[in-house]
Amino acid sequence: MSSRIEQLIDEIDEFIEGCKFQPLSATKIVVNKEEMEEYLRELRLKTPDEIKRYQKIISNKDAILEDAQAKADALIADAQTKAQELVTQHEIMQKAYAQANETINAANKQAQEILDSATQDANSIRLSAITYTDDMMANIGSVLNQTLEDAGGKYKTFIDSLQSCLEVVNHNRQELAPQTAQAAAITGSYHDEPAKEAEDDNLLDDLGEE
Repeated sequence: MSSRIEQLIDEIDEFIEGCKFQPLSATKIVVNKEEMEEYLRELRLKTPDEIKRYQKIISNKDAILEDAQAKADALIADAQTKAQELVTQHEIMQKAYAQANETINAANKQAQEILDSATQDANSIRLSAITYTDDMMANIGSVLNQTLEDAGGKYKTFIDSLQSCLEVVNHNRQELAPQTAQAAAITGSYHDEPAKEAEDDNLLDDLGEE
């Protein structure tokens, strides 16, 4: 919306454009003095108000600019603070990562040392166990060999004793053989007589039937 001064200036321009030129002149015009004075008087009256309004607008503009500048400065300061915090956090994170890596590496190293020591101990125990077992087996083998030798000797003595007894028995049987044969012959004759009597009875029966 245009101000009254701007309207008055436009009206003065129209007024001048509507004035007639003086005779024999292309630049000078004939102006109604009273009407022109009226325009100028109103222009003088309106100028202070307009100036105040413009000053107020300018003041408001300056205040707006100052407020905007303050907000911009605050935003920049906040952004710088956050950026610094991010940088600090990044540095802290890098340090944390470095410390974490060192801790992990130290733990891995310690774990490997423990594993190597345990492996060495296990191998030593295994070797000791194998050696102990071999010694025990050797002792058991020695005992078994000795037992077999002792048992073999005793078994041989037992076999020899049985063989001697068998020889004695066989010799005694040979000595009794004649007497045994004689006894068998006598026993056989006793068995033959009842059989002969039975045959004779059977023969008489057969004859009686005829």
